[in-house]
Amino acid sequence: MSLIADNLRKVLTSIEQSCCQSNRQVNSVNLLAVSKTKPAESIAAAYYAGQRHFGENYVQELASKADELSDLDIIWHFIGPIQSNKTRLIAEHADWVHSIDREKTAKRLNEQRDINITPLQVCLQVNISAEDSKSGASVEQLNALAAFVDSCPNLVLRGLMCIPAKGDVEQTKQSFLKMAELFAQLKQTYSSVDTLSMGMSGDMDIAVECGSTMVRVGTAIFGSRD
Repeated sequence: MSLIADNLRKVLTSIEQSCCQSNRQVNSVNLLAVSKTKPAESIAAAYYAGQRHFGENYVQELASKADELSDLDIIWHFIGPIQSNKTRLIAEHADWVHSIDREKTAKRLNEQRDINITPLQVCLQVNISAEDSKSGASVEQLNALAAFVDSCPNLVLRGLMCIPAKGDVEQTKQSFLKMAELFAQLKQTYSSVDTLSMGMSGDMDIAVECGSTMVRVGTAIFGSRD
C-alpha cells in the first residue's frame, strides 16, 4: 500500500470514529481531498485508493490537473477565492464551487458554464466569524444570494461552506453550530441543499459533531504542502 493510500485510509477511519462519537451515520460525511500544490501523480494515487472528490484552491492548477487527469472520473471542487477574470476557467473545469460569495460571481459562472454539461454544483461561502480579512458572504446577505443562485439555470445550490476564525475549541464549535443552523434553514427552502462543507484536518472532529457533511483534508492525506 502506498503512503497516500495508507494516509487516506487513516483519515477515513478518523471520520468514521468522529461519526460514531457523534451518533451519526458513517456515510453522512464525505471526504474532500485537498490536493493544492500536489502533483497529478499524487492525486492519481489517491484516486486508485478509492478517492473521487478533490479540491483545488488555485484556478490555473485546477485547470491543468483536470486536463492532465481527464481520463479519470474525478469530481473537481474549486474551494479558493474567486477572481472575476478566472471564472471562465472554473466554469469550464470544475464540477463544484464552494466559494461563491456574491451575485456577480454567480452570474459570471452561470453565463460561462456550457449548457451541454452538468450544471455547476454550488456552495455559498459564509464569513461566519465576520472577519475583515476573510472572503464570504455575511449572514445578512445569505438569503438574497441563495435566491439568486437558485434562479441560475446552470448552477445548482447545494449548500454552505465556511472557514472559521482561528481560536479555541469553544469558539470554533460556536461558529460551526451557527453554520449548522443556517444550513438547516436553507434546507427548508431549497430541496437541492444537502451539503455543509466545513472542517479541516485540525477541527474535523468538531465539525462532524456540529453537523458537517463534507470535510476538507489535505496535509493528512498528501503530506506537507510544497
